[in-house]
Amino acid sequence: MEVILLERVERLGQMGDVVTVKPGYARNYLLPQKKALRATEANRIRFESERTQLEAQNLERKSEADAVSAKLDGVSVVLIRAASDSGQLYGSVTARDIADSLTEAGYTVSRSQVLMERPVKTLGIFDFRIRLHPEVTSTVSINVAKSDEEAEAQADRVARGLPALQTLAELEAEQDQRDRRTAAPAPEAAAQAAPEEASEAEGEAAPATEEPGGEAEAEKTEPEA
Repeated sequence: MEVILLERVERLGQMGDVVTVKPGYARNYLLPQKKALRATEANRIRFESERTQLEAQNLERKSEADAVSAKLDGVSVVLIRAASDSGQLYGSVTARDIADSLTEAGYTVSRSQVLMERPVKTLGIFDFRIRLHPEVTSTVSINVAKSDEEAEAQADRVARGLPALQTLAELEAEQDQRDRRTAAPAPEAAAQAAPEEASEAEGEAAPATEEPGGEAEAEKTEPEA
């Protein structure tokens, strides 16, 4: 089916281009979304008569999208998910999950604007494009972790040029370090305990003093037989 594009469509063409697409794609997406018109003679004439107005509207929407993109580009959000020790999610992250997390962060993003080019089935940090306008996209970072603490650790690893997703051995070693820190006494408590322990040790080591009139004096005063 031939259609006339009313706006730029990625991997398809620019506004005003006449392109051939599958009938289902046209009927289910392009035509209902008002992104294209059937390439009939009447629609060709209609498009040419409205072209200037369409271009002006497109330019206005693009300017608005550019303003939003300046704020949204580079934003990072955290998604807390249950996962196995190997980092495999019990489920997957969807475009709706990403849109909802960005909306909660203060950015109005719909599910259809998230370009979900690959599934997310593991813990880690992933970049996704958000289509704000046919000619404007922003890139956001999605930090998928089991807790806020692990999300911070992943972000720190990426900042240091390391992979966000750790191996099982690394996770166990990190957990062991956290356990050691938790079990260790606080510095103030240790400082207070040190003088008390020293005093107790001195008390135990000090020799017992003999009272006057002890065994030696008794020997002197004992009468002879």
